[in-house]
Amino acid sequence: MEDFYEKVRQSAAYILTRCSLRPTCGIVLGSGLGSLVDKMTDRTIISYADIPHFPRSTVAGHAGNLVIGNLAGQPVAALQGRFHYYEGFSMKEVTYPVYVLKLLGVQTMVITNACGGIDRGLTPGDLMLLTDYINMLGNNSLIGPNDERFGVRFPDMTEAYSLRLRELARAAAGELDIPCKEGVYAIFSGPCYETAAEIRAYRALGADAIGMSTVPETIAANYLGMEVLGIACITNMATGIAERKHSHEEVLAVADRASVHLCRLVERVIEKL
Repeated sequence: MEDFYEKVRQSAAYILTRCSLRPTCGIVLGSGLGSLVDKMTDRTIISYADIPHFPRSTVAGHAGNLVIGNLAGQPVAALQGRFHYYEGFSMKEVTYPVYVLKLLGVQTMVITNACGGIDRGLTPGDLMLLTDYINMLGNNSLIGPNDERFGVRFPDMTEAYSLRLRELARAAAGELDIPCKEGVYAIFSGPCYETAAEIRAYRALGADAIGMSTVPETIAANYLGMEVLGIACITNMATGIAERKHSHEEVLAVADRASVHLCRLVERVIEKL
C-alpha cells in the first residue's frame, strides 16, 4: 500500500505543476457525456497519458482527459472518460483517479454513466438519480491491504449516494423543468450486454437500471470520505425489454442527445453546492 499511496501522491503532484486551481468537486463523465467540459472556464486539459501512473482509456466515447476549471462558480475536476473492469484493469486501476482527486482536495463527486433501463417506466433519454447500487461483479474496489491514510478498513455504505445531494438534484431538475427519475443501479461486468434471463434476475433483485461502471468509483469515493451524487443516462432498454439488439453506437447517439439535459442539471447542482 505504501507504493500505491506514493503513486497517487506523484500523480497529484504532477497535476498541480500543470494547474494551480484546487478543485473541490470531481465529475466522472460516462460514455458520450464528455461535453460538459465545454461549459467550464479557465480550463486546463491534461491527457491521462501525461499523468504519471494513470491508466489510459480504451473505449469509444471516452476522450481520456482530466479537465480542471471553473463551472458554475466552483473549482471542478472533470474526468473525461473512465476505466472499466472489462478492459482488463484491476479494481485499483479502475478507481485510481478517485484517489488522485482526493489528494487534490475534492470533497464531492458527481458520477455519471450511460446505462440500460430495466424498469419499464424508464425510456431512452431519461435521467435517473441513483438511490443505491447492487454490486454483482464478484469483486470490490477495496479488496486488499488497507491504508488508513485513505480511509477505514470497513467503510459504511448506508448512504452510498448522498441524500443531501439528491435533494439538491431534485430541486435543480424542478427549476430547469428537466424530468428526472430515481432508482437502483446494478453493475454487470460486460463487455457483452446482458441476457434476457439475467435482466429478469436483476429485476427480481430490485434493480431499475444496469451498466458496466460507476459502482467501483462510488465505493472508493465513500471510502475516501467524499459525498457522492450518481446520475444515470438511460440510453437503451435492457435485453428482453428492448425491441432490437444493442449497439454501442446507439448508446453514444442517445447519450449525446441526453447530454444537453445532463449538463444543465449538473451545472445547476454544482451551483447549489
